[in-house]
Amino acid sequence: MKKLLHVQSCSVLLFALLISRITHSQISLQGQLRTRTEVRDGLGNLAKIGAKPAVFTSQRTSLNFGYKWDRLTFGMNVRDVRVWGQDAASINNADGSKLFVHEAWAEIVLANIADTTIKFKAFDNLSLKVGRQELIYDDVRLIGNLDWLQQGRRFDMALLKAMKKGWQIDLGVAFNQNSDAFGRAGTFYTAGNAPTTVANSKGAYVTIPSDFLPTSGKGGAPVLASPLSTNGQNQMFKSMQMLYLSRKFGLTKFSGLVFKDDFQKYRIDSLGSTANGVVYGRRYDVEGTNSRLTYGAMLTGLVGNASSKLGKIAWQAFAYKQGGKNRDGQEVTAFHYGANFSVQKGKFSFGPGYEVLSGNNTVSPDGKDHRFDPLYGTPHRHWGYMDYFYVGTGAAAGGLANAFVKTKYVANPNLYFTLDFHNFALANDMKNGLDASVGKIARQLGNEFDFIVNYNLNKFTNIELGYSHLSGTNSLEYAKLGTMDKSKHSANWAYLMLNIRPDFFYTKPVAIKQ
Repeated sequence: MKKLLHVQSCSVLLFALLISRITHSQISLQGQLRTRTEVRDGLGNLAKIGAKPAVFTSQRTSLNFGYKWDRLTFGMNVRDVRVWGQDAASINNADGSKLFVHEAWAEIVLANIADTTIKFKAFDNLSLKVGRQELIYDDVRLIGNLDWLQQGRRFDMALLKAMKKGWQIDLGVAFNQNSDAFGRAGTFYTAGNAPTTVANSKGAYVTIPSDFLPTSGKGGAPVLASPLSTNGQNQMFKSMQMLYLSRKFGLTKFSGLVFKDDFQKYRIDSLGSTANGVVYGRRYDVEGTNSRLTYGAMLTGLVGNASSKLGKIAWQAFAYKQGGKNRDGQEVTAFHYGANFSVQKGKFSFGPGYEVLSGNNTVSPDGKDHRFDPLYGTPHRHWGYMDYFYVGTGAAAGGLANAFVKTKYVANPNLYFTLDFHNFALANDMKNGLDASVGKIARQLGNEFDFIVNYNLNKFTNIELGYSHLSGTNSLEYAKLGTMDKSKHSANWAYLMLNIRPDFFYTKPVAIKQ
């Protein structure tokens, strides 16, 4: 399988190079080699007392092919993701492949006001994009390609894109299935990336059926998965429908989002027997889905300019609500709101912000789920670079209040520095399950500093150096790990990232002598 994928990738490259000789303007071919060396001592979760830092280098290698002709645009991104040394120097047929198709889509123009051969003029532009594709909207707070992760994020879907008098209108739909095998009945869907084997209660490994998802206990969280966020991708939706609207009014932009994701219903089940070992889990063979609805709007704007007396002010405000039912069938009523601004004066910019993602009051629960789930965005960009919240490691049940200040200094077009500060706290009270006499834990979770140096070595090469420090509390340890005084409350993370993105058809301009 791995050999076949490599042959296919080489075939795409050779085909592109051949065709490009005929139609240079219609073919694009870019590559990427991105390595990231990291020193982790508490990234994502507080490290246990006495634990040593982890050091490793991960690598993304990708080939992005594009073709455009008349009313058709085609794109394909083949990506390989791995950690240095993860594979033996000489692999065998039993080794799995990490080469995969990240994107493969085609976009067909259905209407274009500038094209006189198209009679349909109800929209300025109307196109249909079908296939495996990235979604990037606004500041990728709720919908994004998660590009920080080497593997990124993409969706298999259809997207109808329209433009009308300055309005952008996108309608998206997706419907997921596990297999197209003969004899398969119904449309039941099991969460993606489910393990094929798992150890039972006696320690013996057993094979897992395709419609069964192992859990950590009777009806508990999925094995090796975060129970609190779809951002961890441990519970992919069965289907989704999306509407996105946006329009600029001068220097102010309005954008609205309605996103409905549907999760397959399940029943509690088990494999095996008490004598031979049991695997608890969820059986996804129940008719119907649990549907969740997220909706809201964002405003962004600019005032002034960088050379004026007050400088250029960029501002943002947003509010979103979540309702319906979560993937477990519990009623949802949650919210997310915030605002921030940044003042740029010359080469320096500075700005504060504050945002809240609602959570559950576990001291006085009311039976509803009040945890706002930030859907399929890019948490790394918004809630600290150390990825403690709304990623694969989970987030506090009490939600999050994030007060922050972000600064940036641009030394020259190829070099800039950023320094961010976050103060994290619970948005709601959480019960102290370790000491009933206390009642609840303190809301303060900790502070984080993120520092980055970014330098463009040349047109195709970028170097990024980062360092982050988090000072946590016992409340953070309890909210994330369920313990107190068992982990180090000081966490550090550093990385060096080399990002090389060549354009294989780029020709350096040559000065013409007079």
